[in-house]
Amino acid sequence: MPDKIKVAVVGLGFGAEFIPIYQRHPDAELWAICKRDEKDLNEIGDQFGVDRRYTDLKALLAEPEVDAIHINTPISAHAPMSLAALEAGKHTACTVPMATTVEECLRIAEARRQSGKVYMMMETAIYTREFLYAQELLESGRLGKIQFLRGSHQQNMGLPGWPAYWYGFPPMHYATHAVSPLLLLAGARAESVVCFGSGRIQDDYIEPYGSPFAVESALVSMVDSDLCCEVTRSLFNTIRQYRESFDVYGTESSFEWEQTIGDGPVVYSGYEDAERVEAPDYAHLLPDEIASFTTGGVYDDEHEHTSFIQGGGHGGSHPHMVHEFLRAILEDRESVSDAAPAANWTMTGICAHESAMQGGRRIDIPEVS
Repeated sequence: MPDKIKVAVVGLGFGAEFIPIYQRHPDAELWAICKRDEKDLNEIGDQFGVDRRYTDLKALLAEPEVDAIHINTPISAHAPMSLAALEAGKHTACTVPMATTVEECLRIAEARRQSGKVYMMMETAIYTREFLYAQELLESGRLGKIQFLRGSHQQNMGLPGWPAYWYGFPPMHYATHAVSPLLLLAGARAESVVCFGSGRIQDDYIEPYGSPFAVESALVSMVDSDLCCEVTRSLFNTIRQYRESFDVYGTESSFEWEQTIGDGPVVYSGYEDAERVEAPDYAHLLPDEIASFTTGGVYDDEHEHTSFIQGGGHGGSHPHMVHEFLRAILEDRESVSDAAPAANWTMTGICAHESAMQGGRRIDIPEVS
């Protein structure tokens, strides 16, 4: 195993935010970047001082020196690029969702098994300050026994400016931000789902995917568990401040996400006690070289620029994800969001949408072998 993992970042919109983290991580070498648009590729390469630049993924995957690929491309490319990377013998990280069909999820899980390489779905929701705080409440015993969990991801993407593929996208096909915290806290695999659609989006949004619902809301059962969880997702024609959230209710205390941005989450204890809290930063879990990326950016003396990650990167999650991916490779273990859990979290949303389209029929979620 090499001392440093040679990583190539593919897709440089959102993906560019990870470049300085890999550059500073003591276990990584940012070996190359890849983007089809050569002009953008060169601008970003110049900005971050990256000399190896590729416009073609196939050529990049043919490079024997590359150990790992981090994919940050449009959703339709996630599955084919992840499969190509795993089949090329590369450790593979990919932004969410893993895929948009059950078949693709199962194929990626099988490719991961056959390759023996690490796969990691780079799920921000399980590395936010709020999630790490709730996990700490659970592990310390302060929550007691979990009784119920709820997740919601509500967003209004109706304004112009988004890539065309977003308009009309089925809400539950991008449900992992709301699903993953619930199942990871429960320590269980989703077994089946019942989902109903509510309302209707405008006709020109319905046409691309045939998905009519403004909101999709699901109840999810879990394997060998007395728990179920509720997941709500909306994308269009429903007015709500952005909310990417989870709530967890226990016998000793409960945690609820903030109602509006800036309010702070609430911890309930006793019978009617409520305390608004500020989730702490968990930079102490990271190497010193990248700890500052949980809250902002750092000045890079070598390349003479300041690298800022907006808002600390989805609740401070970005450096935690990079660190977990690299450590899973170096420690020869599964990542927290490896192919099996990633497939289960992603298929929960896919099957939920199928259930909604069939009027709320219960859909079993396939098990990853």
